[in-house]
Amino acid sequence: MAAKVQGERWFATPETFSDEMRELWGDWYVDSEVGTLRAVLLHRPGAEIEGIDRDNFARYRFRAPIDPDRAREQQDALAQIYRDNGVEVHYIQGQRQDRPNAMFVRDLMLMTPEGAIIGRPAFAARRGEEKAVAQTLSALGVPIVKTVNADGFFEGACAMWVNRNTVVLGTSSRTNESGIRQVEVELANIGVTNIIKTDIPYGSIHLDGHMNMVDRDKLLAFPWHLNYDCARSLMDMGIRIIEATDIDEIKQGMALNVVALSPGRVVMPRGNPNTRELLESNGVEVVEAEISELMNGWGALHCMTGFLRRDPVG
Repeated sequence: MAAKVQGERWFATPETFSDEMRELWGDWYVDSEVGTLRAVLLHRPGAEIEGIDRDNFARYRFRAPIDPDRAREQQDALAQIYRDNGVEVHYIQGQRQDRPNAMFVRDLMLMTPEGAIIGRPAFAARRGEEKAVAQTLSALGVPIVKTVNADGFFEGACAMWVNRNTVVLGTSSRTNESGIRQVEVELANIGVTNIIKTDIPYGSIHLDGHMNMVDRDKLLAFPWHLNYDCARSLMDMGIRIIEATDIDEIKQGMALNVVALSPGRVVMPRGNPNTRELLESNGVEVVEAEISELMNGWGALHCMTGFLRRDPVG
């Protein structure tokens, strides 16, 4: 006679989410801004950028009218730069056609070692863009570890990975304390032990407008906007600050809005010779991308690129 089985026998197993992530979800991982780039998420501008002219561009927070065909050509060329460097390019599906700023994907998400944090834009005219990002990530198999909610707002460009243990989080007109607290909790859950909080100055809305990691131990920064306590914390960690001071290149050329392809190798907007020379003199290899039309939306390379997978840097 068979023995009777009493009670529940589906016992938990000790593996962590991270232990099983690659097998169950896929190879999605980011713990830095500089680890070798393997996969990105872009939004190719669609019908939403049609008709932005001299009469209405300011309404959309653009700095000038935009030529849709030229903008698409430039973004296609950027995507090809990524592919030529071994990066898998994914595109957002089903994005709203009434959101001209949707090309700036970094604002809508922050990738982590265990999945994506979905942001909540501060600017009401951008809210809703994040839904298409979440749906696309789900279709790809990227875990979503958090969607910023309640009274919080958070844009991914207000966060900067330094290494596996350290993230800079900045408050500004685009990210408030509630949003930061929500993100901080999730980062702690996945093992981030060092959060460097900083204020983003009036006149800048995201960290990548005035600071960006370009190598494991090198930060490209506009020193007059870099908070001292933040700079001191990074220097105490052994980060060397490369001070960029060409204001015209920084503000008009968006010279600091770069994307690292690998440690010490970056893509930067074309037309910033002084900042390029500065980077190269500090041992950073530069690839240039022509994005002059895209920058009329007041964003550049880092703004447009959602990182999905980078090699770990520790």
